Amino acid sequence: MLEQDIVFWYWWVLAVGFLALEIVVTGFFFLWLAVSAFIVGAVVLLVPATPFNVQLLMFSLLAVLSVLGWRKYARTRAVDATDHPLLNQRGAQYIGRTFFLIAPIENGQGKIKADDTVWKVHGEDSPLGAKVKVVAVKGTVFEVEVCE
Repeated sequence: MLEQDIVFWYWWVLAVGFLALEIVVTGFFFLWLAVSAFIVGAVVLLVPATPFNVQLLMFSLLAVLSVLGWRKYARTRAVDATDHPLLNQRGAQYIGRTFFLIAPIENGQGKIKADDTVWKVHGEDSPLGAKVKVVAVKGTVFEVEVCE
């Protein structure tokens, strides 16, 4: 293909191809390549005499800058912040709460009822009905301390 054969809509077809890849592949990488190809196509539409090597250089620079710019922007806008940080950590939601034993703690093991669930607990031996405070969670077992 000769340099004179490159027209703006070739870049736009490439941009649509990158958008199609973005739909299939995750990560917002091909989106920025598509944006770069679209911009180069617009420049070639406005200035049709743009040499092919300049078009490639523009595409390369725009692609690198847009991907790096997105990565920097994404890092500053962390999605980790939430108003419910323990939403999917059910056991951790009980840390600090107090409950009464429904099975005495014997040999370090007992049971409490927290909301609608019976949980196994580890802690100091205590009688049935003793008040305990959840201090940690290890898997599905609560570590408890006896409340005075």
